[in-house]
Amino acid sequence: MRSSSLSAVWLALLLVSVVSGSGPAKAEGPSFDCRKAALPAEKAVCADPQLSAIDALIATAFKDFSPSFGGDKRKIARALVTDRNACGSDAACIVSAQNNALQTYGQAPSWVQDYNLALIGKKALDIAANRQEVADQPLPSAIGQCTPTHIKTLGTRLGDDPLETASPEAGSAASFTNGGSVVSYDREPGLVSSKVGDPVIMCLISIPRDCPKDDDRGRVYFAVDLVAKGTWALPDSQHMCGGA
Repeated sequence: MRSSSLSAVWLALLLVSVVSGSGPAKAEGPSFDCRKAALPAEKAVCADPQLSAIDALIATAFKDFSPSFGGDKRKIARALVTDRNACGSDAACIVSAQNNALQTYGQAPSWVQDYNLALIGKKALDIAANRQEVADQPLPSAIGQCTPTHIKTLGTRLGDDPLETASPEAGSAASFTNGGSVVSYDREPGLVSSKVGDPVIMCLISIPRDCPKDDDRGRVYFAVDLVAKGTWALPDSQHMCGGA
């Protein structure tokens, strides 16, 4: 996932550009018959040309998918569909689940990630705008869930060196007062612009589903710093599930 020091204006402009057609060619519909759509998530997919196009990509990508750790291909797919259906009609949640599915299947185009970050970014800012105070809530546990927290520590990937003066090769890391953490091999502009104590809105946008048993590393969190306005989308571990 990418990160950057982006403002609310950037998020709004990106959302407009993707929705207005600078993204993919529109698909006629999703992989299922919208006349038979019954669940809120299915109806939301049918109502959004971008979500419909992504659903068609998922169906195609699944055909060539082979699990990395000997898992059941259809069981993984069912878990990913469950993630999507749990979103209800929340489009930001649905596209997060869809992007997660495409990443699981190894075929995630960049425009899907852009759409994901645009919608989840808007959701995070809307949550912030509707709260008078940013009191901590538990770490998000479901895809598309966003909760407020604060930055507890900022440092490098392998040490406690001050992030603002560390070399780019040292990477980036942060922890939060809700118990969450993120890490990157790169110098992340969104984290560099932040300060300890800043309030953030933190959203879970990816849960690895093609993993060895009991290895849940690699959850990805999007966050926006409500003071510095920097954003990032980073995993909670240096390695994805099944890695070193």
